[in-house]
Amino acid sequence: MNTYVAMLRGINVSGQKIIKMDRLKSIFESMQLQEVSTYIQSGNVIFQTTETDKIVLRGRIESTLKESLGYDIPVVIRSNDELDEVVRRNPFAVTELLEDEKVYVTFLASQPTAEAVEHFESYNNDVDDFRVLNREVYILSRKGYGKSLFSNNFVEKKLKVAATTRNWETVNKLADLSRR
Repeated sequence: MNTYVAMLRGINVSGQKIIKMDRLKSIFESMQLQEVSTYIQSGNVIFQTTETDKIVLRGRIESTLKESLGYDIPVVIRSNDELDEVVRRNPFAVTELLEDEKVYVTFLASQPTAEAVEHFESYNNDVDDFRVLNREVYILSRKGYGKSLFSNNFVEKKLKVAATTRNWETVNKLADLSRR
């Protein structure tokens, strides 16, 4: 069995696309996925399956969610090994962060083009620092994510791929839960 984490984009935010986690869990279980559990209300689902093709899996999850809920929910999937690698690759020294600094990871649904990444890197500024590494954007937010230029919508628009963002604590917890 393969262990994956599905991260849903834009649910339970500002009263929009409200989904109770027990309902979300039952939707995933209806797809014959195994050992399904959820973590916090932002749409993180840990599960096991024999499926190895993440593109097929993502399509199946997105279509089942639309059928069950009546609206589109973009989904980003990472394996437990990929999440471990995301944690290992963090370019920012989290033990040395100043009081207001926080690290976020924007998970990209697919690899952005080299041209899109090059253009994105032109948005370097003094408020935030960031690194695009494979299918993740690591963001060091110095003044709070709400004031960051690198909102999820901004990243999606500039890199031209679907994405969803999680704070560093959530990334670590998902990696931990996916290893159990």
